[in-house]
Amino acid sequence: MFIDQAEIFVKAGDGGHGCVSFRREKYIPKGGPNGGDGGRGGSVFFVAKNGIDTLLDFAGRHHWTAERGRDGSGKDMTGKSGDDLVVNVPTGTIIYDLDKEIVIKDLCRPDEPVCIARGGRGGYGNAHFASPTNQTPRQAEPGKPGQQRHLRLELKLIADVGLVGLPNAGKSTLLSRISAARPKVAAYPFTTLQPNLGIVELSDLRRFVVADIPGLIEGSHQGQGLGHDFLRHIERTRIIVHLVDIASFVGEPAANYHTIRRELAQYSQPLADKPEIIVASKMDLDPGGEKLKAFRGALDREVLAVSAVTGHQLSALTELLWQQVQRARNET
Repeated sequence: MFIDQAEIFVKAGDGGHGCVSFRREKYIPKGGPNGGDGGRGGSVFFVAKNGIDTLLDFAGRHHWTAERGRDGSGKDMTGKSGDDLVVNVPTGTIIYDLDKEIVIKDLCRPDEPVCIARGGRGGYGNAHFASPTNQTPRQAEPGKPGQQRHLRLELKLIADVGLVGLPNAGKSTLLSRISAARPKVAAYPFTTLQPNLGIVELSDLRRFVVADIPGLIEGSHQGQGLGHDFLRHIERTRIIVHLVDIASFVGEPAANYHTIRRELAQYSQPLADKPEIIVASKMDLDPGGEKLKAFRGALDREVLAVSAVTGHQLSALTELLWQQVQRARNET
């Protein structure tokens, strides 16, 4: 199950209580105070990890609590500090504080840690309060409470290239041909119900990541179809590859292209302004090239024609993508 949003409650450990204690030794009937301090409570850390691609672990567990510190004891013994709670999340997770309505951290780098909630300080034992005028203090401090937060986690996939287009434009098939990813492929709308990532491997150890985004339809930016839930996943991509089914039986290719462009712009103008490569897919169904010629004429833009079935121009596409990805990486 793919889950890319979750709301949880996190609490750091409370500090341990300080101890009231006095020395009890032979021949020393009135020993001084020796109550130890309480231990510090454990903190809550979030760490971004590659290899985790969903927030599924947070779907059934909404409370995450670190260990509290142990209480102090006699003989000036400080209580043991509570263990920190380290929570692994997918790289690309954004952490929001729901109460303060702020972004705490955007974990876009793998193995990057962030402290979400600090553990409470342990309370002072009575040995801490001894003084020349108060040689038998009988007070100790309670441990301080650990921080707590209500959080919203939102995952945005990190990929160099995002594939967009109407349902059945051929995105999943293309991803399966240019990478080792094996997304579900079928001839009906919304075959892809969750984003898929694939790594494209080229010669000379060149590689980049491609995300197959579920098909968009008119009204996606308003929550129609599946698009609204997944448009966020192409916000991080460097390049958009816009696939258009050249042999579509629903609408004209040029009209279908403009439909998706409007949805991107209405969802996020910075997203619509990303570099775009227009790809006419399923060229095996247009052997004469008449539909391709009409499509290019309607757009008056450069269009790369490919067929994932026959492999036509796939090498040219991946080389072009590599050049664009390298240019975008250098710019950032």
